[in-house]
Amino acid sequence: MGDACCAPVVDERKLVLRRRVRMFVAATITYNVVEAVIALAAGTVAGSTALIGFGLDSVIEVASATAVAWQFAGRDPEKRERAALRVIAVSFFVLAAYVSVESVLSLVRGERAEHSSVGIVLAAVSLLVMPWLSWAQRRAGRELGSASAVADSKQTLLCTYLSAVLLVGLVVNSLFGWWWADPLAALVIAVVAVKEGREAWRGHHCC
Repeated sequence: MGDACCAPVVDERKLVLRRRVRMFVAATITYNVVEAVIALAAGTVAGSTALIGFGLDSVIEVASATAVAWQFAGRDPEKRERAALRVIAVSFFVLAAYVSVESVLSLVRGERAEHSSVGIVLAAVSLLVMPWLSWAQRRAGRELGSASAVADSKQTLLCTYLSAVLLVGLVVNSLFGWWWADPLAALVIAVVAVKEGREAWRGHHCC
């Protein structure tokens, strides 16, 4: 009798957590679409590889979050988890490849971007918004036991790191002309992205 009484509570909690994950994913997608449009536009105007790369990262984040949204739109999200994890892993690898190539090219060419007030404000706002979204989704994903939700939260957290890199790069470039600081830091982010991508592919994020 005790087990029978407990089962509905567990099921109800799962439904609540699934709704939370869907809500956080929707918020992530919405924010990143806006972020991508602003970053790509500002990056084109300023000739900033870092800003354009940040905008493309937002597009990749949308793809990752969409995979989780697709998973939790089904009646049995667990059955779709493996496929969602593969999409998230690939998004990490694509991000790492793009950031690496663009960073190396920026260093080799010695590209110097113009000052971008819009880019600085965008990076600062993202640095405030993204950590909260990542923490909230990771917490719900861990309680639910969903590796894909946790992996997507790591993608959002990586976007936070990129926001910090972008902010420092834009500010330092504007104040001191240290154009090389941003691509060097971005290469470190690329290494982290590869690590997270491997964990997502293997499904280790819940652990």
